[in-house]
Amino acid sequence: MSVDPADHRLRRARRVTLLSLATNVWTTVLLPAVGLAREPDPVRVALGAAGLLVFTAAQVAVLHAAVTPWLPVPARRRRHAALTVAALLSLPLLGPVAAGSWPTWAWLGASLVGMTPLLFRPVVAAVAAAGVLAASAAVTWWTDGPLTTALLVTGLVGAGTAALTWVQVWFWDLLVEARQGQAAQARLAAAEERLRFARDVHDLLGHDLTVIALKAELAERLAPVEPDRAAREAAQARRLAATALTRVRAAVHGYRAVDLAEQAAAVGEVLRSSGVRTTVVPPSGDVPGPVAADLAAVLREAGTNVLRHSRAGWCRIEITREDTAVTLTVRNDGVRDGDGPDRLSGGLRGLSDRLAPVGGRVRADAADGVFSLVATVPVAR
Repeated sequence: MSVDPADHRLRRARRVTLLSLATNVWTTVLLPAVGLAREPDPVRVALGAAGLLVFTAAQVAVLHAAVTPWLPVPARRRRHAALTVAALLSLPLLGPVAAGSWPTWAWLGASLVGMTPLLFRPVVAAVAAAGVLAASAAVTWWTDGPLTTALLVTGLVGAGTAALTWVQVWFWDLLVEARQGQAAQARLAAAEERLRFARDVHDLLGHDLTVIALKAELAERLAPVEPDRAAREAAQARRLAATALTRVRAAVHGYRAVDLAEQAAAVGEVLRSSGVRTTVVPPSGDVPGPVAADLAAVLREAGTNVLRHSRAGWCRIEITREDTAVTLTVRNDGVRDGDGPDRLSGGLRGLSDRLAPVGGRVRADAADGVFSLVATVPVAR
């Protein structure tokens, strides 16, 4: 699956899912340790502990791979193979431990059954679970243990663990697919905008360029025999070219025009998608285009600072319009005193340099864990 590893919200959900999976599966991994405590033979204890340690390490690697969609497929397959090898090694190492007094390997088998939804599709997972159940029965028969107890532990406990594991993985997959859908929707919107711009340019220039080409060709043919008429045709072609250029400039200016309220809403959505509770207060009146363009640059830098320099839990973006100036205020928590971008940071210094020619100013400070960025641009130019 293709997802952004830097997606903060997804990474938090990933950590929660990994912890939940580990808690679910490791319950059945810890219980074989009871068998180690009951085993009188120190050699078997040492071998069993080694087998349990290797199995746990391989299991951790598989759990991590299950919630790491950006992990390469070869690395994922190597982890699965390592778990298979660790499971096979555990048969002779843990099987004889506490034989007859504690179903040591049966608990490990329950953990393996619980892992099957992470490794296989449902049908193959059912076959694998049946194989593990058969292995548990064989180990119990080999060690003269209680067969019914072993089958109940491996089968019932393993099935319950597998069901919980499947639900957790299903929710995780839904979350990843939702994030992928959001990214695809953004890419589609950008592609549609590019297509719309291409259609507009084609509609604006297609007819004019065709007429200009015909006029130029006609002027070229008439130049030797009717120079006056050729000059008129060339003049018309020049006027058409100038008109087309004006129309294209007007269209491009429309695309470059900045709606500050929309920019603030977009930055707010980005912050919310990263887990920051964001409040956006749009301007009460219209903001002139040049002022909006300047403040939009400040807004983008402020949003970057919130994500890069803080562990913000909340952010407030407020734009106020007065008679002579427009003020943008961005405040967020999660900043310790002295942390975050200061007045000499490259981004803020660049913004100050940008606003200075139009009489604007930028002020930034941090106090009591709250960082404030205030930019003011005069309306009258």
